[in-house]
Amino acid sequence: MNEGTDVMKKKLMLLAAFLLTGIFLLAACSEKNNAETGTKTEGETPSGTEGKTEEKAEVKDPVELMMYSWRPEDREAYEKFIKEFEDQNPGITVTFKPYKSTEYGTILTNALTAGQGPDIIQLRPYDGATSIIDAEYVVPLDDIEGINDISDEYLTAARGSDGKVYGVPLSLNAGVIFYNKDVFEEHGFDLPTTWDELLKVGEEMKAKSIVPIAQAGKAAYLLSLTHSVIGATSYDQSYIDDLLSGKADLSDERFVESVKRMEQLEGLFPKDFIALDDKDTQALFYTNQAAMYINGSYRLETFENTNPDMNIGILPSFASEKGGETPLVTWVDGSYAVVKASKHQEEAKKFMEFMASKEFGQMFSDDLARISAIPGVEPKHELVKEMTELGEKNPTPYLMLVYLGGGSPTTKTTFENALQGLYIKELTVDGVIEESQKSMDKWFEPMN
Repeated sequence: MNEGTDVMKKKLMLLAAFLLTGIFLLAACSEKNNAETGTKTEGETPSGTEGKTEEKAEVKDPVELMMYSWRPEDREAYEKFIKEFEDQNPGITVTFKPYKSTEYGTILTNALTAGQGPDIIQLRPYDGATSIIDAEYVVPLDDIEGINDISDEYLTAARGSDGKVYGVPLSLNAGVIFYNKDVFEEHGFDLPTTWDELLKVGEEMKAKSIVPIAQAGKAAYLLSLTHSVIGATSYDQSYIDDLLSGKADLSDERFVESVKRMEQLEGLFPKDFIALDDKDTQALFYTNQAAMYINGSYRLETFENTNPDMNIGILPSFASEKGGETPLVTWVDGSYAVVKASKHQEEAKKFMEFMASKEFGQMFSDDLARISAIPGVEPKHELVKEMTELGEKNPTPYLMLVYLGGGSPTTKTTFENALQGLYIKELTVDGVIEESQKSMDKWFEPMN
C-alpha cells in the first residue's frame, strides 16, 4: 500500500470519529434540555408527569341538563337552588324548564315517547309515577346518596311495581282551608271549626256580600282537592281501611255524606264558579272579596309573593261536631327522576343526590314556604311549622290521589268530572257515586 493511500484512510477514520462524537453530544444535550423543560421525547413518559396525563384524561366537556317541571311559579327559587349545585359541580349546568300544570302531562308524554328532550323530569306522585316508571322511561335511584334516609312512606309515592325507588320526593303537601284574618276581624265573623258552623257563618258572609269560599271549578282537580278536605271528617281512617280491604265501596254512607257536603257547598262558592280559573279565585281571596280558600299548602307561597302583607291563617278541616277531630289531609308531592334516554345519567344523578340532601331540603322549605320531605329540615315559616305539627298529630291521606289514582281514565279523574256534572245539574249525588264506582270496579283490587 503506498503512502498516499494510507494518508487517505487515516483522514476518513478521523472524519467518522468526529461525526459520531457530534451525534453523541447532540443526544446528550437533547436529554438535558428535556429534563430541564419537562419536554417528552417520542416514545417516552417524562419523569413526574404520569399524574398530569391522567388528569387531562379525566377532564370532560361541559354538560347541560334539561329539567322539566309543572311549577312555573317556582322558577326564581329553582334558579337559586341550581346555582348552588352548579357552584359545587363545575362543568354541569342545569336548565329549569317548567310548563303549565294542566299541559305538563301531554308535553312530558310526547318528549318521553320521542326519546329526546329532558334529562330530569318531575313525576306526579303514586299511580302517576308508576305508569311512567313501569314503562321504563326512568332509571332506579336506590343507590344515590341520601335516598335511604328519606321516610319509606314518602318513597312509596315514587316506587315502581318492582319495588325500586325511581324518584327523589320533593315535598309533603297538605290540603288546608286558608282564611283571611282581616276579613274575619273586620266583619266580626266567628271562625268556623265544625261543619254546621261553616254553613252558618257562610250565610252571614253572603249577607255582607263576602264570598265565603273562593272556589274554582274550571279545572276539575280543584274539586277533588276541596272534597278531600271537606270529606276528611265525614269519613275517617276506618272507612279508608274498609275501602282498601274490600269491606266497603264508594256507596258507603260515609263516603256518600262527603259528596252531599260538596253539593251543599255550592251556595258558598262564587257565582258561576264552575267556569272560573284558580287564579280568578285566588284574586278574590287576596283582595278581601272572599273569606276562605281551600287548596294545597303550596299556595302559601303564591299568596305571599302576590300580597306579602296579607294576614293569613289556616284550618285543617271542619269537624262533624263541636270538639271533634280535624285531621290534616296530606300527600307526597311530585318527585324528580332521571330519564333513561338521557346521555348524561351520571351527572343527572349528582343533581338527584343534591336534591336528596338536607341542604336542598332546607333551602326548599325556606324559599318556597313548603314542607320538605327530607329528614332533619326545620321549617322557619310559622304557618309551615303549624302545618308540619298538624300533619304529625293527626294526618289523613288524600284518598282520591293516594289510593284511587288507577284506571284509564283514573277513578280520581272520573270522580272530579262527575263533580263538575253535579254542579251543572247533569248528575245527582247518586250519579256521582255510580260513575266513580264503575271506574273503580274496572281496576281496583282490595289489599290483603
